[in-house]
Amino acid sequence: MRGPGMGKAVSPLKPAHLPQMPDIAGVRLASAAAGIRYAGRSDVLLVTFPKGTSVAGVFTRSKCPSAPVEWCRARIGAGRARALVVNSGNANAFTGKTGRQATQMTAELAAKAVGCRPAEVFLASTGVIGEPLDAGKFAGVMHELAAGAAPQRWVDAAEAIGTTDTFPKLASAAARLAGAAVRINGIAKGAGMIAPDMATMLAFVFTDAPIVPGALQALLARAVVDTFNAVTIDGDTSTSDTLLAFATGAAAAAGAPTIARASDRRLAEFRSALQDVLGSLAEQVARDGEGASKLIEIVVEGAVSKRSARKIALSIANSPLVKTAVGGGDANWGRIVMAVGKAGEPADRDRLSIWFGDIRVAHKGARDPSYVERDVAAYMKRHEISIRVALGLGGGRDRVLSCDLTKEYVAINGDYRS
Repeated sequence: MRGPGMGKAVSPLKPAHLPQMPDIAGVRLASAAAGIRYAGRSDVLLVTFPKGTSVAGVFTRSKCPSAPVEWCRARIGAGRARALVVNSGNANAFTGKTGRQATQMTAELAAKAVGCRPAEVFLASTGVIGEPLDAGKFAGVMHELAAGAAPQRWVDAAEAIGTTDTFPKLASAAARLAGAAVRINGIAKGAGMIAPDMATMLAFVFTDAPIVPGALQALLARAVVDTFNAVTIDGDTSTSDTLLAFATGAAAAAGAPTIARASDRRLAEFRSALQDVLGSLAEQVARDGEGASKLIEIVVEGAVSKRSARKIALSIANSPLVKTAVGGGDANWGRIVMAVGKAGEPADRDRLSIWFGDIRVAHKGARDPSYVERDVAAYMKRHEISIRVALGLGGGRDRVLSCDLTKEYVAINGDYRS
């Protein structure tokens, strides 16, 4: 059985190679073992930024948010950051006054080590809910982290923030901004309790582009719609969902102009690169779903609107019956019909068509006349499964990523706190 942390029963859907992660000027990283919950592994990450770094963020819409989410929400409006502290093993959620005290203490420790104000320190925590976080454990490592922070530590950073993740999630892309080269790097964690509502469990994006906080916020909010908000593993939105973006502005020295509006036409390449980074990270989260053996892409087209297509796609993606059928290699298209019908969105049984890959299995409200079980059974043995649904009602289309549901998911979550 897979235990918490990297390197145990690695997902069969893991990408074949880690991406190249070049330096982002001004971004320095360090990780350490503070003993939050896990023994013998890094569990705290510190990232430092130069003065003037812009910050933007989107957070969970859960009505039971963690203390770090509340800390960040209260300070994101100022738009400036000098440090990011992330810990794994303890979510610091549902911890009341002690949770708020822990965030304050963590920010003060980081601010002293980095040389900034606590309000310029952003926080994120992931792990067990309801357990008090002993922020005093950070005192023994914070100055060491600040002193040892360096540019080329992206893999270490991604590993430090993982819980039941089985591989580090990283992505990078380049773009031109008015002729000047800019770079975007991102890291994420997430394997369970994934049905994001504004962000994913934890994700952090870094760029050297000179973008003011308001424009960065608008870019980020738009970019999550078809990336992190279009991935689900188990239908459960975390109390800790946090996506933060940091822009150091260092590319200004190479001629990149300062961007004050998200609508600036010069952002076209940057906007596409940001979408690529978030999209890659979101897919990696789906590939590392707890116990997953298959990646599932669900496309719904012909809906009355994109919003309606999204709701139907999520209904399919979150159905335990659909997910277990895919896990067992069963092309049970009747379960797709069920999930479409229960979504509460406009649908016409007699116009409905369903494909597994390129094989149409149902058409106009009945099994496809050319359906051959052995052909579909062969397709269902693949590690990557595509399900396409055509409603025949309009021009609405959407795409959602998910994974199958296996016995291993139950085993992992049955003793998560043990």
